[in-house]
Amino acid sequence: MSFNPNNIGIANGSYFALPHTLDEAMLALLPVPWDATTSYRPGTAKGPQAMLNASSQVDLFDVDNGDVWTSGIGTLPESPEIRRLSKAARRSAEKAIALLEKGVDEGSARVAPYLNRVNKASAALNRWVYEQARQLLRRGKLVGLVGGDHSTPLGYIQALGEAHEAFGILHIDAHADLRKAYEGFEFSHASIMYNAIAQVPSVKKLVQVGVRDLCRDEADFAENNPTIQQFTDGYLQENLFNNVAWASLCEKILATLPQKVYISFDVDGLSPACCPNTGTPVPGGLSFHQASYLIKQLVKHGKTIVGFDLCEVSPGRDGGEWDAIVGARLLYKLCGFCICSQQKT
Repeated sequence: MSFNPNNIGIANGSYFALPHTLDEAMLALLPVPWDATTSYRPGTAKGPQAMLNASSQVDLFDVDNGDVWTSGIGTLPESPEIRRLSKAARRSAEKAIALLEKGVDEGSARVAPYLNRVNKASAALNRWVYEQARQLLRRGKLVGLVGGDHSTPLGYIQALGEAHEAFGILHIDAHADLRKAYEGFEFSHASIMYNAIAQVPSVKKLVQVGVRDLCRDEADFAENNPTIQQFTDGYLQENLFNNVAWASLCEKILATLPQKVYISFDVDGLSPACCPNTGTPVPGGLSFHQASYLIKQLVKHGKTIVGFDLCEVSPGRDGGEWDAIVGARLLYKLCGFCICSQQKT
């Protein structure tokens, strides 16, 4: 049966109900159902499947990118092993966090066994993501990682570091994620950007947009590291209040990025109205259209998007669909911009 993009989406196990195999696809979506290190509300492990379910309702003609789906967007199946590993690691993480919140030192014999289990599981996840991404990159595919908590893309960024001598990261997030081994978890969702800078020499610039919740150590680390440029939510909103156009702010942001850019998008970088069930929501944030415009301008400026991740989408315990509906549309935008940036080069 021929595929008609104007008809109803038929659930087929692929994002956006597209018919492409991985061999046919220009871009491959890699779901990673993981929330072992979430420090507040779990549930992001359900994000990839929830977005897949919602994605069949996304209209395939995009006002920014046209019929970009024709370039081919393929989907890897979720790994049952990774989901099981996440559940086991989450149980240990919750026990460790409960003890830490009672004031027990993370170096104590009571906490250490739980931390060790989580760290071992997270290291295994990193190796798995690295290998999956490396294989796809060697096949000439663009890769979009669909999280999962924000610890998930480290292995992918490592694989990109081998494929590209230099690139920058555009990091949209409510949090700086520059903590070292937060809560004793070496690969915490709150440590992803610290680990990316520390472990991937090809990352030459980290540009953070929308950050509005960070600790003193993170602020000092960012201020004293020339690799990092922050455009905090407070800075952006103050300029908007003073009638500085969003387009002008985007120009300033884009001027700090190199030619090749990886986008790391934590959905809590958006207003909580877009993601009420995300793991660590924070007041403020970008609108959906502000974020889309920023990435659209990145492409118009001739930058090349070498890959992306979308993390921390969670359907919530009540099973609500709004987070997944927003996430699926944001995912399609990211796919489109990534593909179009490659076609401009």
